[in-house]
Amino acid sequence: MQEAIQALTAWLAANPGWVAGAIFMTALLESLAMAGLLVPGVAILFATAVLAGKAGIPVLEILAWGAAGAIVGDGLSFWLGRQFRGRLHQVWPFRRRPAMLRRAELLFVRHGGKSVVIGRFVGPVRPVIPMVAGAFGMPARRFTLVNLASALAWAPFYLLPGYSVGMALVGPDPIPPGLYALAAGAVVVLLVAYFLFFRLQLGLRSRSPLYQWLEGKVIRYGTTHHLWQRFSSSRPQGPEEFPLASISLTLGAGGGLVLWTLLSQATAVLAPLDSFFADISGILRHPLTDPVAIALTLAGDPAILVTGALLLASALGFRGYYSAASHVLGALVLASASVTLIKTGLAVERPPLVELPPASYAFPSGHATGITVFLGLAGAFVAREWKPSRRWRVYLTFSIPMILVAFSRVVLGVHWFSDMVGGLLLGLTLCGLVRVSFSRHDQVPLTLDPIIAMAILLWLGGLAGYVLWQWPAAMAAYAPAS
Repeated sequence: MQEAIQALTAWLAANPGWVAGAIFMTALLESLAMAGLLVPGVAILFATAVLAGKAGIPVLEILAWGAAGAIVGDGLSFWLGRQFRGRLHQVWPFRRRPAMLRRAELLFVRHGGKSVVIGRFVGPVRPVIPMVAGAFGMPARRFTLVNLASALAWAPFYLLPGYSVGMALVGPDPIPPGLYALAAGAVVVLLVAYFLFFRLQLGLRSRSPLYQWLEGKVIRYGTTHHLWQRFSSSRPQGPEEFPLASISLTLGAGGGLVLWTLLSQATAVLAPLDSFFADISGILRHPLTDPVAIALTLAGDPAILVTGALLLASALGFRGYYSAASHVLGALVLASASVTLIKTGLAVERPPLVELPPASYAFPSGHATGITVFLGLAGAFVAREWKPSRRWRVYLTFSIPMILVAFSRVVLGVHWFSDMVGGLLLGLTLCGLVRVSFSRHDQVPLTLDPIIAMAILLWLGGLAGYVLWQWPAAMAAYAPAS
């Protein structure tokens, strides 16, 4: 098989016009029922992506072909599942390997449509789950939506690493091969930390075993019991809740911020990582991706976040939620002051990658901090009204635009990668701190009434107007340095 892959890549290297088609066919076969079990799709996709990078094929074109192949492959598998409904166990290779089909069926029964997304990224069940979804009668419209969304997320994960290697091989200053392992390791660590955070928050929720164990220890002593009661919030229709998750977030993110700052500013450990993502920025800059990155970064501008905070505080104050309003304003002041103090104290220069870099210093990213505090606090207000076991859905929803806005600064080349991570950690620290303070006054449910809804609509309208107003200047300011 290795010889066949080498022969294929050699032929494609001599005929680069077929690289995009090869990526499409490989993605299709890797996602196709049964065929995906035999085709070493990951290895072929990496090799062809390297050739695409060396040939200078636009990255969006490669991602589009890869996503299209995955969509078609899963769609055909879903159709085949419909045809073999009720007799999948009689089809090769399932009649010889029934355990494979049982695992896929169990995953689908347990997770439903989410299993299609999970299967997209998990090799052993990738070509099987769409067929099982078809056999189990999943609505075609729902499958199509999940198929499209998961394929668009899958393509960058599988194609960008190889494409980056190909670009580096022909660049003026090739990147050391060991750096790719470092970058991949860093991304994996960040993703693991990201999902562990959600798992930890669930484990610290009210009435969880760890929460009850800690409560039993605390109430034995007068001082700690008094502190527990002082910071606990109670609702007429719910149990008393101590902000254990918010305290853990404050301590964990705060400790991470201190460690990250020391590593990035006092050592050269993170310098290769910053250089790698600066090179990635050059690869991702494209007439089609730049507007998306610029729109995201404008959404995190101080003017937008300050306006949103003031509107939210005004609406909360008008409805009588004075404590919530004061904490929103306090978070705004804390974020502004902390970012200014740290930037001035460390005086980190920005990357020289754009025509008109911002005048302020780089570390930490003010956009990352601001959007994290703004959306994190809003998400905390919303999640408080949900059942503890379901709050992770709110946090996950609010965290997606948070990360996109923060990463847009790296894509545009106005921040180092370490600046972005530092900003996210600082924002999470401030979110946790404000949420702990607010827990003492969190006795009344915050409902989405017409006043608060009007404030949100006004902010969204102001955001749209601001983006249109600032667009020409932003396109010029964020243009790549010549």
